[in-house]
Amino acid sequence: AAFISIQAFPALLDLPQDLEVSAVSCGSRHTAVVTRGGELYTWGWGKYGQLGHGNNTSSDQACRVEHLVAKGLRVEEVVCGPWTTYVRVRER
Repeated sequence: AAFISIQAFPALLDLPQDLEVSAVSCGSRHTAVVTRGGELYTWGWGKYGQLGHGNNTSSDQACRVEHLVAKGLRVEEVVCGPWTTYVRVRER
């Protein structure tokens, strides 16, 4: 089983340098950000697929949700629940 650190205090996050975050939402054990370019990055506990990467893998590193990019969808809003992630998208 993957170990996911739980941060009780704010911590710096390494995102690619050219990304600007426009929105963020936190679930009970995962986090998601929307970039100004309409991409979604998620990280944390992924046991129920809530990270959106098509698997149940957890990650301490922010990863882009490639499925949305492949479908030509622009993310406009994200809301994380306890074990879920809701995303409002628009076709590019």
